[in-house]
Amino acid sequence: MAQRAKRTRKLNYQADRIEQVLAQHKVPGRVKGGTVTPRFVQFKLATQVGAKVSKVAALSEEIALALGAREARIYRDGGDINVEIPNDRPAPVRLLPLSKRLTVIPPVTAVLGLDEQGVPLLLRLSAPDVAHVLIAGTTGSGKTALARTLLTSLAMHNHPGQLQMILIDPKGRGFGPLATLPNVHGEVAKTPEEAVARLTWLV
Repeated sequence: MAQRAKRTRKLNYQADRIEQVLAQHKVPGRVKGGTVTPRFVQFKLATQVGAKVSKVAALSEEIALALGAREARIYRDGGDINVEIPNDRPAPVRLLPLSKRLTVIPPVTAVLGLDEQGVPLLLRLSAPDVAHVLIAGTTGSGKTALARTLLTSLAMHNHPGQLQMILIDPKGRGFGPLATLPNVHGEVAKTPEEAVARLTWLV
């Protein structure tokens, strides 16, 4: 309870600081609310009709400095202007507690995490517009972690009789921890020959 009260005081202080910066530059606006996510803190600004986001964006460095943040991202969201800063106490998003928050998870649906608004992000593989899933990114950006989350989530919420998975892992260090999942058919394929054999069997 004390931690929550301390956090609320800090958020109110930061909201006041944003309004002070705007007032110093004669940019009308006030903070009317916001959202705290595991990675970011978002403040919603109520501005005058027709207000240009560029005027607020021009103050991004000054706002970041006033808030003690390394950066501040300014963008329009519908009729509001959002000020977004990194959460100084980022929290990991854990799959099991997140899954428990959801009352219904459709079949063959993966729970991936939270979006920027803190809303659970789902990928329904049975949807007609989802034929394939491509995970792309630079080295170290979290591709393997995302793939593991996707596969683990599918195994958690689908009986082996409803869903079977074949894993191909040429590097031999990405999907090893998932090899014992009951939904995984056979061993993890690690060589091109094993991969071809599994895919041939599949089709």
